[in-house]
Amino acid sequence: MQWNPDLYERYRALRERPGCDLLAAIPPIAARTMVDLGCGTGYLTRQLADQFPTAAVTGLDGDPAMLAKAGQEASRVTWQRGDIADWRPEMPPDLIFSNAALQWLPGHEALFARLVLSLARGGVLAVQMPDNYAAPSHRLLLELAGREPWAQSLTGALHHGSVLTPEDYWRVLRPHCTSVDIWHSDYLQELAGDDPVLEWVSATALLPVMARLPGNLAASFRAAYGAALRDAYPRQADGSTLFPFRRIFILARI
Repeated sequence: MQWNPDLYERYRALRERPGCDLLAAIPPIAARTMVDLGCGTGYLTRQLADQFPTAAVTGLDGDPAMLAKAGQEASRVTWQRGDIADWRPEMPPDLIFSNAALQWLPGHEALFARLVLSLARGGVLAVQMPDNYAAPSHRLLLELAGREPWAQSLTGALHHGSVLTPEDYWRVLRPHCTSVDIWHSDYLQELAGDDPVLEWVSATALLPVMARLPGNLAASFRAAYGAALRDAYPRQADGSTLFPFRRIFILARI
């Protein structure tokens, strides 16, 4: 997939809010080292560094464009290119932070057990992920991906089943942790402009689809998806579009 940092940050305030809520929920810890897995353009990583001013902070991401955008603003964060699936810390960090990134990876039972066991004693795993896969935006995407003329190209492109239930995350984490706190938050997002829901998902959920389709099929898919989204999320009387979005939060301490 090819990320577009400017498109991703078009709704920066709304995308940032769940991450800020996660930052605010992190308990006081004497952190020396911490890592932000899937740091993107780095705006939350810089806030993490401000929140823990004595800790060494690393922001890891697999996309060079995102990291280039992150590096444009002065900070004391160390930016590192890498794949979360392959990431192994040289020394156990005191905090592993990840905002809206781990949903892209499969095998969450093994992934979350590995991450929490990578922590230093007393360390914290703080994660926020979209859990909006039952919403029209994601159901319509999956349905269209299964139709011709797009289905053949899109087999296996979408992994909407990666995010587990809160109970399943608790079962994975609790045997290794002294405390596990898991909750959902529902954000009623007010979007402006033409086709704002399509614009929102174009920076994230639509990327695997566009990466698989050639130009003519990509254009026809985008047009069909946009029409379906307009029906599912009609414009309000004041011109805004309401886009409810559910997030899952996980705080685990070993």
